[in-house]
Amino acid sequence: MNIKQAKEEIANTLKAYLARDELGNYLIPAVRQRPVLLMGPPGIGKTQIMEQIAAETGVGLVAYTITHHTRQSAVGLPFIEKRTYGGREFSVTEYTMSEILASVYDLMERTGIREGILFLDEINCVSETLAPMMLQFLQCKTFGNQKLPEGWLIAAAGNPPEYNKSVRDFDVVTLDRVKRIDVEEDFAVWKEYARRRGLHGAVVSYLDIKKENFYRIETTVDGIQFATARGWEDLSELICAYEKLGLPVSREVVGQYIQLPRIARDFAGYLELYGKYQRAYRVEDILEGKWAAATVSELRAAPFDEKLSVLGLLVGRLSEEAGHVRAQDALADALHADLTAFKARLAGGTAAGAALLELEQSRQEAMERSAAAGQLDRERRTLDQREQEILTRYRQDLLDGDIRDENAMDAVRGWFAAEVEARRVAAQTAGRCFDNAFRYLEETFGDSQELVIFVTEITAGYDTSWFVEHFGCDAYFRHNRELLFDDSRRRIREEIAAEKSGK
Repeated sequence: MNIKQAKEEIANTLKAYLARDELGNYLIPAVRQRPVLLMGPPGIGKTQIMEQIAAETGVGLVAYTITHHTRQSAVGLPFIEKRTYGGREFSVTEYTMSEILASVYDLMERTGIREGILFLDEINCVSETLAPMMLQFLQCKTFGNQKLPEGWLIAAAGNPPEYNKSVRDFDVVTLDRVKRIDVEEDFAVWKEYARRRGLHGAVVSYLDIKKENFYRIETTVDGIQFATARGWEDLSELICAYEKLGLPVSREVVGQYIQLPRIARDFAGYLELYGKYQRAYRVEDILEGKWAAATVSELRAAPFDEKLSVLGLLVGRLSEEAGHVRAQDALADALHADLTAFKARLAGGTAAGAALLELEQSRQEAMERSAAAGQLDRERRTLDQREQEILTRYRQDLLDGDIRDENAMDAVRGWFAAEVEARRVAAQTAGRCFDNAFRYLEETFGDSQELVIFVTEITAGYDTSWFVEHFGCDAYFRHNRELLFDDSRRRIREEIAAEKSGK
């Protein structure tokens, strides 16, 4: 299965393991809650889906790359304890709690979260001395004589032997005690993730054109050479940072992440073309509704790869605009909840400044708990930080303006209205960008396959589809209806043809 399907299956497994009956007992006894063993190529997102599952289900996450551990840190240190049996005293070996299990208990103490995922990466690459202990842990959920607390799913990940010479095969006894999920790379799923995370448009559009370069591992006379999903994502982060700093991204820089030379060279060349297309077609001008007739005729006559690149540029910028609206929308919703809580505190007799300070502190504590539990991704962290900053500003403005408590609610409500207005302006700006992009493409291509591709990309994009759903876009709906009509007409023709051939 692909990584998206694997994520859904693991999330469902977690829900099943944490479900309880009417007496509060787990529906599936702990002894029958098999660890999940996720097997697949390196760099396809096995770790990321664990973070996403924890964030989406509200459980804790403790993650370790097990190859970084020794027997002592994973199992604990032995010590001698005195025990009395049958009236005689014996020396018995006990173990200190392992670092891994201690991290689970530490998370529970710091956050109050009692259930979660213990994720052990590269599980089949452990050292010879640690291998028996890891097999014991998968089978019995114990390190030494310390047990993983109930309510914690063990999720382990490993690479098949063709990708790593250090892997160890699991025996039948172990495999018969785990829930094995085999996962493989899937560009379509990764592309959806890439759009959601705002990866650089050049990376996404290049791979859209040359899907065969998305994930490759080759053994050559110079050793193993590879391009992986992780490499593309990390390269994207670097390109975005370099662009902000005005630094060039050379072929050598690309090769530091995409360690298959011919693909690195090819992408470096494409990245130069991508920048050229951005300048030549003036994407920003198009979104503002200004374009020269020359760009229309030039794109109309361009090779198909160039057309796809320009479509990618437009979709990427629309994703940015839509993402900005979605972020402002989430901020306005969060601040509205704060406003409601602020009003309740004022009604309860709390001074305005103290009420806002309490809100700041509660939001800060919630953010720290989420971070400690492994639930705080970049988007959520940014939202929480912006919310915190605005609450601090509200409190400071009350103080600087010497606003009395009886007038504080009206003042804060007025400041909050500015955030709502910012959402409206952002949505209006994004709406114009969508309309102008469609007008440009309609003028350039008419009702052609390029428009079909564009509509499909808008539909598949997380932020773009969210924007269309919440704020609308007449041109999108018009073309989407036409596309659906064409699909229905084609399906009917195929059904008729099938009936005739069956006679």
